[in-house]
Amino acid sequence: MANPLRGEVVRLYKNLLYLGREYPKGGDYFRDRLRSAFSKNKAVQDQEQIKALIARGEFVARELEALYYLRKYRAMKKRYYEE
Repeated sequence: MANPLRGEVVRLYKNLLYLGREYPKGGDYFRDRLRSAFSKNKAVQDQEQIKALIARGEFVARELEALYYLRKYRAMKKRYYEE
């Protein structure tokens, strides 16, 4: 029996993998950490626990996006405005 949340988990994994390409410590570092985090939780069967893990993963994705926007903003500010 296939888990109905499997598609959502795969989508989250692909999204995080895409976001991890620009990670400050490098894409390989992020990919290894991401793979280990997903492997650690692959045996979880409870629907509510899977939903909680998905919510945590989406939070991490939003934080990564905020980190990248802040980095781009700082670079633009540094380039065009003197402090």
